Amino acid sequence: MRKIIASLFLVTSLIASATSFAGPKVEFKTTMGNFVVELDSVKAPKTTANFLNYVNSGFYNGTIFHRVIDGFMIQGGGFTPDLSQKPTNAPVVSEAQNGLKNQTYTIAMARTSDPDSATAQFFINVKDNEGLNYPNAMGNGYTVFGTVISGTQTIDAIRKIPTMVASTPRMGRMADVPSKTVTIESAAVLK
Repeated sequence: MRKIIASLFLVTSLIASATSFAGPKVEFKTTMGNFVVELDSVKAPKTTANFLNYVNSGFYNGTIFHRVIDGFMIQGGGFTPDLSQKPTNAPVVSEAQNGLKNQTYTIAMARTSDPDSATAQFFINVKDNEGLNYPNAMGNGYTVFGTVISGTQTIDAIRKIPTMVASTPRMGRMADVPSKTVTIESAAVLK
């Protein structure tokens, strides 16, 4: 009887601890379907706080997935449907050394060649992208801060859209733009 009680206690403790470590969850509703990401506020606290700031302000609502490379990633969160770039807050410091890897269905911050330049744009890996992990050939890596926990079929549908080169209002031409606009209708923290 003691073994049964001890086993039940252990199972209950493991479930409780797993639940207590669950990070914030954000649901994206897009014109191609919905998906939910769970963020890792322990290993990527600054990046998670930055991302949640954009989510809670409604920044992502009405933005698009503007860069799609099947076999690599889908990128969004910075442009409107007419390919105008939205103004952002100050960049966040890279947390690429946090041990999280750019694996299939993880979410990471997009940035320029400056490792500390990430603002609002993010990408979702559609394969294991070891070359984006810290340290990479450039020495920096890209900060992973969560993973898609539901709606991977939406991610897969987006990555399959044919792409094109498109004109932008300020940047000239942009490659890898989906030929079908995929709009983020809303991004909201799940309660």
